[in-house]
Amino acid sequence: MSLHRPASALRALTVAALAAGAVLTAPAADAAPKEAAPALSATPAFLSASQLPPHPTSSWTAGPVTDGFPDELGLCVSTDGVPGHDYRHRRFWTDLDAGAVQLTVVAGTSAQAKALAQHYDDLIRTCADRIEEALPDVEVEGRDYGTLPVEEGARVRGLHTETSWGATDIALLSVGRDGRTVTVVKWGQMGDFRDAPVAAFKKTTRTAVNKLY
Repeated sequence: MSLHRPASALRALTVAALAAGAVLTAPAADAAPKEAAPALSATPAFLSASQLPPHPTSSWTAGPVTDGFPDELGLCVSTDGVPGHDYRHRRFWTDLDAGAVQLTVVAGTSAQAKALAQHYDDLIRTCADRIEEALPDVEVEGRDYGTLPVEEGARVRGLHTETSWGATDIALLSVGRDGRTVTVVKWGQMGDFRDAPVAAFKKTTRTAVNKLY
């Protein structure tokens, strides 16, 4: 799946899902316990191109760090129902069909960040069912690749999408947290689970969470 060019099946499915009225809703965050917001020593740092899973035939290019929520996460993760945050993201791409994106969000408290990370992971976990409900011509399989012991924790999942006309995409997604900062990383390309660099993506996720501060 190419996140840099809108040619992949998942990019087309994102548009179709929005057209079909697929709405991602989030639980209210008002119930999160109140606590004093700890001071952060610096702005969260992002992955560099060299820290993405190696591509066998092409190098990665990193775009600038940009304010806002990235469209590339819109298929499974959205801002619907979530209180406003300052979102920042960075896109990555290769010369071929692979692409990636990293999102960082700084919440007001650690408790709010914990709830937000859980919400994002729940959206990714249920993404396959929502796509199939909205798009009958699409078959989607999700896989859970487990948790990672890094800072306040991270989880890695996979998503394979195949259309009735034969387009097939594989994506790996992770959610991690360091204190009151949450990061989401997505990698994708054309292919299936056999093409997914799970071990390398887990390493990328650990680096992403460790690198935040």
